[in-house]
Amino acid sequence: MSIDCPAFSSLPPGAAGPIRVLTLDLDDTLWPVGPTLVRAEQMLHDWLRAQAPATAAAFGVERMVALRQEVARRRPDLAHDLTELRRITLREALAASGDDTGLADPAFEVFFAARQQVTWYEDVAEALARLGRRFVLFGLTNGNAGLEATGLTPHLRGVISARDCGVAKPDARIFAAACAALAVSPAEVLHVGDDWALDVVGARQAGLHSAWVRRSDAAHRPGPASGQPQDALDHLHHLTVPDLARLADLLGV
Repeated sequence: MSIDCPAFSSLPPGAAGPIRVLTLDLDDTLWPVGPTLVRAEQMLHDWLRAQAPATAAAFGVERMVALRQEVARRRPDLAHDLTELRRITLREALAASGDDTGLADPAFEVFFAARQQVTWYEDVAEALARLGRRFVLFGLTNGNAGLEATGLTPHLRGVISARDCGVAKPDARIFAAACAALAVSPAEVLHVGDDWALDVVGARQAGLHSAWVRRSDAAHRPGPASGQPQDALDHLHHLTVPDLARLADLLGV
């Protein structure tokens, strides 16, 4: 999928009427991604043990993760494309172990299928149904989860990923792409996500409203700098909620 990411032009909050669209981060906002990735990495390793035993022996789960992090450092141009980073990682591991590098693609598909097997937070299904009665819901993610495989198709109009757009959050162009796809202004959009820098600051700098989801299992994640002035905090986000159910309550749906 190729997305045209338009030039960013910031609009002040409230410049174009009420909120019509909610853009939703996916990983760690709708489901905890950590357990999913752990399971997917293990399923990939089990597949390699059967299909590329030398690679599996040389690259256990932890070493494969370390190699992927090394590849990411070498290829900052692919920071928006987690899929390609994983494919390169697999090719390098297979080559280093003397296995067939042609196995990289089927190996990735094993990982990718497992990566889609997410478990939603308990509040999400009902909250999406409530929110969807008033707002257009649209996914905006730096990851590579798909709508159909994760069960989101009935709820979301669509999704734009960093890979689609060529840039990742907090780059304003990915937020602009979502607005363009739905023919709305940034001031008509509330972005909802768990990551302070990527979702809250990114959305606000792109002219969107924002809701910061701080779930109880994510209290350790960084928020605004402790020395940041309060007026700056007020400018940067409108809502802080523990889950999507509370967001639906505050939005009156």
